[in-house]
Amino acid sequence: MDFIADLAYREPLYLILGSVALPVGLLLLHALFGREEPAPPGREEPAPPGREEPAPPPSQPEARAAAVAAAVEPTAAEAAAPSIETQPALLPVAEVPPPEPARPRLRLADRLRRTSEALVGRIEGVLGGRTVDNDLLDDLETLLFGADLGVPTAEALLQTVRKEASGGDAAAVRQVLRNAIREKLERVAPPGDAFATRGQPHVVLVLGVNGSGKTTTIGKLAARFQESGRRVILGAGDTFRGAAIEQLQVWGERVGCEVIASQQGGDPAAVAFDTLKAAKARGVDVAIVDTAGRLQTEEPLMEELKKIRRVIGREVEGAPHEVLLVLDGNTGQNALSQARIFTEATGVTGLVVTKLDGTAKGGVLVGLADELGIPVKFIGVGEAVEDLREFRAAEFVDALFGEEGSGA
Repeated sequence: MDFIADLAYREPLYLILGSVALPVGLLLLHALFGREEPAPPGREEPAPPGREEPAPPPSQPEARAAAVAAAVEPTAAEAAAPSIETQPALLPVAEVPPPEPARPRLRLADRLRRTSEALVGRIEGVLGGRTVDNDLLDDLETLLFGADLGVPTAEALLQTVRKEASGGDAAAVRQVLRNAIREKLERVAPPGDAFATRGQPHVVLVLGVNGSGKTTTIGKLAARFQESGRRVILGAGDTFRGAAIEQLQVWGERVGCEVIASQQGGDPAAVAFDTLKAAKARGVDVAIVDTAGRLQTEEPLMEELKKIRRVIGREVEGAPHEVLLVLDGNTGQNALSQARIFTEATGVTGLVVTKLDGTAKGGVLVGLADELGIPVKFIGVGEAVEDLREFRAAEFVDALFGEEGSGA
């Protein structure tokens, strides 16, 4: 009876303890035995009934393609939006930088300063404040003969001074010489546009000795023709020097015109033929053909020039329309000899006198004009393309005598 009474007394306590211990025990049992065992490797766990098997993750290329498709696929809201044509976007306008200012053209007087000092400056020194007498004429004769004018030209100028300035002062002598030189140069100033064309294509054959600046002159000519709106093709006919072919190809890339070339040692006449064939096929306006540099005394090479000219004439009627001889102004009197022999061999139609900015011997141009009467088409007074200038007698004389305007 005591046990029953004791149990009845403690029953509420047991009930409270049991109500707390039972949930805790169930939680412990679930934690210990309720985890799912992972499936062994290589064995797929069957999906529970009523659930869809999730798709495997896509491969990397498939994922990239899906992402691109999703990016370009418009959403429903985008599809319903007005098109760009009906609602243009107001984009900010990019600011266009102003064009670079053109490089100021140096005065011709600045480029001819050394020749001016060597010729006109010395004349001024001889004249001083003296009047024209025999002593002054003797001094003037010595000066003119040493000024690379050539003997005939120096004698002609001296006779003009004796005739027109005898008894006059230094200013009178200076004016007489200026007018006489200008008259000689105007005889060889080319009429009209130096870049005028006379054929389709207009063919220019370029000659000169090594070192005269021939290939560079061709590149500058090509650039100037292109600037005037004409299409140009170049023929690398100097096959004796590989460097000449490469130099002309560099100019072709720079100017933007095609260059026809063969291997070093090839037939230059064949290069000229191929150049004219290509010029006609492509419908270009101007074909400029380079030739190997040679001395005027090398007879076999001079005969080769005649052959090239014959080939050109057979391929294009009336060609070459221009035969330009490039002369280095530094060579002085030798330039006269070159011009005389080249003209006899190939019929030179125009001269290009280069490197006048770095020489005191530019007076040779006056001798060339007086003795040979060949038109001076261009003068070279620097490295830039624009430094190949059309020859104008009045401008040249003004620069020589220091009377050139600032804009020349």
